[in-house]
Amino acid sequence: MAGSRKIEKDVFGTLPDGRKVERIVLRGEGGFEARIITHGAVIQALIAPDAKGGTDDVVLGHDAFPGYLAERKFFGATVGRYANRIARGQFSLDGESVQLPVNNGPNALHGGLDGFDRKLWDIAAIEEGDEPAVTLTYTSPHGEENYPGKLDVRLTYRVTGPAELSLMMEARTDRPTIVNLTNHSFFNLEGAASGTPILDHKLTVAADHFLAIDPTSIPLPEPPRAVAGTPFDFRDSQTVGARIRDSHEQLRNGKGYDHTYCLGRDGKLALAARLEAPRAGRVMELFTDQPGLQVYSGNYLDGTISGKGGKLIRQSDAMCLEPHIWPDAPNRPDFPSPRLDPGKVYRHHTVYRFAVRAP
Repeated sequence: MAGSRKIEKDVFGTLPDGRKVERIVLRGEGGFEARIITHGAVIQALIAPDAKGGTDDVVLGHDAFPGYLAERKFFGATVGRYANRIARGQFSLDGESVQLPVNNGPNALHGGLDGFDRKLWDIAAIEEGDEPAVTLTYTSPHGEENYPGKLDVRLTYRVTGPAELSLMMEARTDRPTIVNLTNHSFFNLEGAASGTPILDHKLTVAADHFLAIDPTSIPLPEPPRAVAGTPFDFRDSQTVGARIRDSHEQLRNGKGYDHTYCLGRDGKLALAARLEAPRAGRVMELFTDQPGLQVYSGNYLDGTISGKGGKLIRQSDAMCLEPHIWPDAPNRPDFPSPRLDPGKVYRHHTVYRFAVRAP
């Protein structure tokens, strides 16, 4: 991987059927790198500078491909057709009832049993130059995981600044369907193999409301709740662990933070969250045009698998910040709509911008 080229490609692994999984490396400045693999359109590594002049990988995952096949943990994956949960795996579309496979208690989660995170994506384009990019595509046939409509998905990762990765997703369908995509990276800004929990990371979320959930993580039948006066208020910077053990019904239901924050973006790219690691001095700002941001504090990571550097991955070893449409929206006409019709284009734009804290 050494060298001055802005983009490189190699083989990362092989599927059981013999198909090759390729890895594309996109480089910025100061050692910034995004390493993308075609299995699951995964961000396999994200190398970012720290305040002391070093660099480190800041996303959980695996050093070698067999780890991604052995356990489905969504590390860095592109999630679809529907990110987050749909209650009982059921919804109606134009009067027709759809039953999806349930794979998370009574609910459908992250595209079902064999979602986009388990697919081998095609490389449609590689762009050299000052803003190196790779475009990946996947066609989901009508009826895959019982979703209606053939869905053509196009995803571009592009380095758009010295230490900035842009993710642009588009989807088109041949019949009415629902779609809700996201990237599911697990961030630890101290370093993926640091063994340091994210509880002392400082988090800011640009949202006044969040969705309260039931014990199966489905939004309650109520309007979004105000964050004011609750452990969910991150409008001003707070450490993730400062209130995570408060005796609050919503923290019990989520086993910590596992909730959607309501951003109200209206399709415009804007700052949604800021995460800062105190020791590395590394800062990540997340911009998105999506209406929701799932904040997940790694509550279900249980030390049963190892990740990069052979480290066991334990509770609160990383944090997910997942921009998307709200969970269970197909069953909630009061939520932003995930409907996509023929002739229309689903679009999702998210930017991860890295910096270091000023001394």
